[in-house]
Amino acid sequence: MSLQLRVYVPDHPLIKHWLSVARDVNTPSVLFKSAMTELGRWLTYEASRYWLPTGETSVQTPLDTSAATMIDPEVPIAVVPILRAGLALLDGAQTLLPLASIYHLGLVRDEQTLEASCYLNKLPEQFDPQTRVVILEPMLATGGSIMFAMEELTRRGIDPASVRIVSVVAAPPALQKLNEKFPGLNVYTAIIDEQLDSQGLIVPGLGDAGDRAFGT
Repeated sequence: MSLQLRVYVPDHPLIKHWLSVARDVNTPSVLFKSAMTELGRWLTYEASRYWLPTGETSVQTPLDTSAATMIDPEVPIAVVPILRAGLALLDGAQTLLPLASIYHLGLVRDEQTLEASCYLNKLPEQFDPQTRVVILEPMLATGGSIMFAMEELTRRGIDPASVRIVSVVAAPPALQKLNEKFPGLNVYTAIIDEQLDSQGLIVPGLGDAGDRAFGT
């Protein structure tokens, strides 16, 4: 059986609530940023389900010993926020993955060609092949930024099967590109919107996530 992109839209009331807050044009910047933090938290929770490496051990309770399951500290975990907007999801994701290494990737889109160019790349030259990676990219629209990020990660030794993409709103063009080049990837998003406008923005979407999160 050939591999195919898997896209999960968790049916969780808190995700639906905070997505609605983020979509609302009347939501002020400070509340929008809180909504993105919560979406980062709950979507990362869903993305890490059955995925984080664990090991069996035992602990001493006040009364007796007990079998215990712990996150395996020997398997590296990396979080890659795509700047700027990915920073809005980082606080929420980091509360769940406090020991993860954070590698920033700064991308900007050319408004004429809609292609992504890189202005900051803090990825290591080579990852431990066991590394699990969470990419934080709020909007999967034309696919330029997420494709750039995936190409950089795989070039540095990351297996796409070890990647989880956390997004707030996704659109078919980006998902189709990911499926064609990186089948087997797992994407977690709050909603899939069907349209892009002439500027490559998702409709209805939630606007420019970076501008709204940082009040610019």
